[in-house]
Order: sequence, then structure tokens, then C-alpha cells
Amino acid sequence: MEEIGKVRLDYSQYSGKDYYSEGSVEDALLDIVKSRSSLEYDAVIEERKSWPFLYHLSSLRENIVDWIPMHRGCKVLEVGSGCGAITGALSRKAGRVDCVELSKKRSLINAYRHRECDNITIHVGNFQDIEPGLPGDYDYICLIGVFEYGKSYMGGDRPYETYLAKLFTHLAPGGRIVIAIENKYGLKYFAGCREDHLGTYFSGIENYVSGGDVRTFSRNGLERIFLNSGAGEYHFYYPYPDYKFMTALYSDEYPPGKGELFNNLRNFDSDRLLLFNEKNAFDGIMEDGLFPLFSNSYVAVIGRGFDVKFVKYSNDRAPEYAVRTEILRDWYGNGQGNRLETYIVRKYPIGEAAEEHVRGMAAACESLKERYQGGKLEINECELVEVDGQLCAQFEFVRGISLLELMDRCLDRNDLEAFRRYFRQFVERVGYNSGYPAADFDLVFGNVMISPQEEPQEGALGQDAYRGAGQRQAFQRDYPESELLNGKWTLIDYEWTFGKPMDMKRLAFRAAYWYLLEDVKRKKLSLDWIREELSVTEREVKEFWEEEGDFQRFVTGKRSSMAEMRDKIGCRVMRPQDWLEKYQDSQDVNRVQIYEDRGQGYNEEDSYFVREAYQGDWLIELELKVGGDVKMLRIDPGMYPCAVKIREMTFNGATVPLHRRKLLYANGSIVPPADREGEKDCPSIVFATEDPNINVNLERLERKEENVLRARLEIVRLPLQIARDMENRSRRRF
Repeated sequence: MEEIGKVRLDYSQYSGKDYYSEGSVEDALLDIVKSRSSLEYDAVIEERKSWPFLYHLSSLRENIVDWIPMHRGCKVLEVGSGCGAITGALSRKAGRVDCVELSKKRSLINAYRHRECDNITIHVGNFQDIEPGLPGDYDYICLIGVFEYGKSYMGGDRPYETYLAKLFTHLAPGGRIVIAIENKYGLKYFAGCREDHLGTYFSGIENYVSGGDVRTFSRNGLERIFLNSGAGEYHFYYPYPDYKFMTALYSDEYPPGKGELFNNLRNFDSDRLLLFNEKNAFDGIMEDGLFPLFSNSYVAVIGRGFDVKFVKYSNDRAPEYAVRTEILRDWYGNGQGNRLETYIVRKYPIGEAAEEHVRGMAAACESLKERYQGGKLEINECELVEVDGQLCAQFEFVRGISLLELMDRCLDRNDLEAFRRYFRQFVERVGYNSGYPAADFDLVFGNVMISPQEEPQEGALGQDAYRGAGQRQAFQRDYPESELLNGKWTLIDYEWTFGKPMDMKRLAFRAAYWYLLEDVKRKKLSLDWIREELSVTEREVKEFWEEEGDFQRFVTGKRSSMAEMRDKIGCRVMRPQDWLEKYQDSQDVNRVQIYEDRGQGYNEEDSYFVREAYQGDWLIELELKVGGDVKMLRIDPGMYPCAVKIREMTFNGATVPLHRRKLLYANGSIVPPADREGEKDCPSIVFATEDPNINVNLERLERKEENVLRARLEIVRLPLQIARDMENRSRRRF
């Protein structure tokens, strides 16, 4: 037993050897957690610009368990705790955390980074050796990025079922197992991301035919394992973009909406292909109700589900503005002794630094209600409450459809006039009493919820869902536009409200700009129309950009966004479409055309192209059948300036003596070969033209009725000016 600060390390089952390691990276991580506080980790990530440091040290890794409603009295077992990326979050939420980790080096990193926590014990060694000595009263057992390695932990034909069966024996009554794992059929893998564990393309999609011990699963595959292991109740949640750096969590009750999943370039660890637009693919998947099949990752909870149905994290910000937004199920009485289900929205500060920001939301509610009193914009009610001792801002769940979705519907059916009517109504309603010293700077279309003139009856609205910054509830039927234009408009999210008046046309221009930017399909609407509609001058646009830059820096502080970190780490996004276009260009110019002169000159109509003459980008191989009446043969090796080396040319099996006079002609500069054995009939030719041609005088060769000419040419494409310089130099020299 060793103690590092307040953390206990148990080595009683440690073999004395670490069986896996990232080498010098782990040494560097150990030095960092020994010498620097967690507040400095973001700076370290910025300095190192490397995937391992981002992966092990980023606080965003904690999002995957932060939302789980644990309490200080519960006990947690974390299997495969690694370098402690989520151990700290579990320690803050639970009363006791027991970790199991095979690597001593990683356990030391975990212990040093959390040495102030007095409720952590790390058991170092193989899980199978440690497991028999673990107690049987854990409220939660967490397998975050671990279950896929179950085949390595367990033997037998059904290692994953055996793994879970062992874990069940360590659960307290009512306890839960939480598994975070990639979906082998996640959309990102079809779109060109490498399989996370093997670093190869399409490994999971191809069902791991190359072997190995790592396995990820589809949802159906996980369900089969759960049922075969004896699990009773289980629930699935869907972390997005994936479980490693989750920014949002969906559920079967609250799936994502169309247009919502747009943050897909998250390849921090390796280069990736981009075979198609994942956002557009997700839109179609959601329309057909197939999202559970193609979610990039799963959080599977074996045991009772949670009241939380949706979570959004906004902690890619400065600490004083980092918040977590939840939609959760709540209950109310109907006055007749029955409890009815409803939903509420809560925003929690992530850390003490953000508490003042959350308090400000209630104050913003009151100031905006005063501003819009007498107008036609409702303000979603907000109150400050404490939940399990933590402050949060609680909002009503507003039923309706977002203005953003209505505008999208207008564009989908090419009804620009309807779009304009909604936009003008937006400007009129949110611009009311614009001189009042209260304005929401981030007044985007998704934050405005609309319901018809008459409140729909219970059941008249479809599935509840949370859409980005605001709530949405899809109508089961289309309401007339007049009912929506004149209906109830509610501002549901006003996090960035400032106590000063703001120019409405700038706020409306900003809302329209971000609307168009988020989806290329919206480009059918011109931003110029918005400028004209609002009478925004070019100078005002420039001022808007400056103001927007100031606002983004205000929100993010000194932190780089995850998109910026991806760029800094330097992983490429490779678009095969670009290669195909380049290949098509090559197909257009990398063509060998043959002309035959039978005494009347060359004729374009009688020429032909040799298919598949190019053997790669620089080698041409030809086998031409030539009639006995052909006097001159012309070979056009390409459609661009180039240099050609004739490596070999035979006619009916005999080498063509290209060194003889009046046998070889070209519209380029012929460079005699070096004086080497076997090189005298291998000249080079420089062509400063896009129509290079090589002419062979067959009358000077012995012809038969049917002949075969074979040739092997090396070709290099040249910029025109370089080809001209080379041609001129060759002429002067020879």
C-alpha cells in the first residue's frame, strides 16, 4: 500500500510489470501532474499540441459522467481508470471511488493529479486478480472506454457476458453499470474516420475480419450481450460527437433534431478521409428514425434509467461562463391526487467560477420581461433553485416549434416569401422597445419558440426534443402560416443578456449570418437580401465583425476551441472527391492518341485513343497493331507540356533503331541519350506544347501485312515555361 497525498494505491495484486505503456508520453504526464495544478492543464494542452495530452488532461473528458445524478453517499467502482481523466469527476460526485488499473505508471499519474481527494483508492493489477477481493455494494460500476477490451480480461467463448456476470456480483441492490463505448457502425466510420483502437479504416464495419482482441458493438450487439449475461433493465444514451469529448447527450425520448449534428470534424488522433457530409447524412438518418443505429458512441446504463433526457455542455469556454444544460422529466399534481409527467430545463454552473453567470440568468429574465411588457415577445420564466445543494437556473419547458425550423421548412420548399415574412416578424417582435437598457446579444432563431394562436391540446404535439440552444416540439400536423405568424413567440434562452440597449438591425443581421453559416443548404438565401432588408452598410458590417470577434474572445477567454485544437494538432482531413477530380483531370490529359498516315497525311477522324496506356502517372506502355500500308505512325503521349524518355520501342519484335536519321521526328527538342551500353535508341524529348507528338517513319522499317509496334515511354509533366527553357537549352547544346 502506498499513499500519494490522500490517495491510496494498493499493489497487493500488482505483478511488478506494466504490460502496456505510451512510453515517454506517460513520463511527461507524470512530471506535469506532479509539478502543475489542474488549472494549468489547458495551457499544457496548448503548449504540447498533441493528441495524448489533449486526451489525458482535458477537463472535457469528464462530461461523460458529470451528468449522472450521483450523491455523496454512493460508492463507485471505476474499472480501467487509466491516467484519471474521469476519476476526479467521480470523486467530486460520490462518497467513495475504487479504481482498478493494470498499469502502475498510469495509476501514479492518476494519484498525483487527484492527491487532494481523500475518497480514492487505486487497485493496481489485473482485473481478474483484483475482482474477487472487491466488495459487493457498489452503486455504480463505470466502464468508460473499457468494455471493448473484455476479451483481453476474460477467457472463454463468451468473454463479454462473463465480464458482466462478474460485475453484477459487486452491485448493491438498485446499482447500475455504466458503459461508454464506440458504435462499430457509427456514422463517422462510414464517412472516413479510422477505427479508434486499430487505427485502420472500416475495421468495425468489416466485422474485425483482421482479428485482434478489441471489439466494439452495434446497439443490437450490446443488447444481445446484456440479455445473455442476465441483465434485466437497461437504457441507451447517445453522446455526441462521441463519448471521449462529449458536448451533448441524447436519449430515445430526446433524439437529436434535423440540422443539429454539425460538429463532426473531431479527428484529433489521426488523419481521416471525408467521404461525405456527415451533417446531411445525419439529417436523413433522423428523418427515418435510424439515429440509434448510427450514433458514433453509446452510453449504456444497465439498471434503472435517469430522469435526465438531454444534456448539453458549454464548457468549451472561459471557466466563468461554463454551464451544463439539462432537460429532465419532472412530476406535478393535477389536483385530483394524480402525478403527471412534465419536463423542465436546468442550467448548472460547471465550477464555482460560473455561478455568477447562472445567477445572472434570473436577473436577465426580469429585465427582459420589463422591456417586452406590452409587446409581442414572451420571455421564458426562470428561477434560481438549489438541487442537491447546487445552484441552478430552472426554466419552463416551452412547447412549440423553433423559428429556425420554420425558416428551414420555408427554404426546403423554396418559399422565400414566407421566409421573409417570418424574418420581418422576428425583427418586429424582438426589436420592440429597443431603447430599453436590456438586450440579448445572442438572439438567434433557434432561441425563439412559436406555438399557434390556440394552445394545442395534450397529445396534439409530437415528440419532445431539445434543439441546440432551445427546445422544440414537432407538430403532428402543419398549422397555417397565419396561426404561427400571429401566434405566441417565446424567447426561451437569453444567456447573453446585457444591461444596455443594442441596435436591433445588428442583432438581426448577426442572427441571419449565423443561420446561413451553419448549413450550406441555406445558401439559397442571399445575405445581401438581409443587408438590404435591414439597411446595413458596409461600414456597419465591418463593425459587426469586430464586435463579433470581441464577443467570441469574451466567451472563450484564452482557451482554444476544440476545432482550433484539432487544427493545431495537425491531423488532416482528406477529401477523396478532390482526388477524383484530379484523377478526372488526369484522365482528360493523360491520354495517348494514335494517328496513322497511309500516304494522305494524318486524319483526326481516323485517329484513336489507347485505353489504359498509362501504367501510373509516369509510365506509358503500348502494343499497337499496324497495317502494312501505314507509312508514318504518330504517337501523342499526352495533352500537356512534358519530357518523354523512350525506354523501348520494337517493331515486330526487333528494336527500332531510333538513332538512324529520318526515322524519328517530334515537335519537341530531341535530346540524344547518354553514351552508355544499350542507350543509343533511348532518346529523350522535351515538348513545350500541349499537343506533343512523336512520329516514326515506318517506311524505313521492314513491314509485313500485319505488324505489331510495342513501346515503353517514361513521361514527366512540366510547367510550360520550364519546358520552354529546357527546349531552348537543348537546341543550343545539340
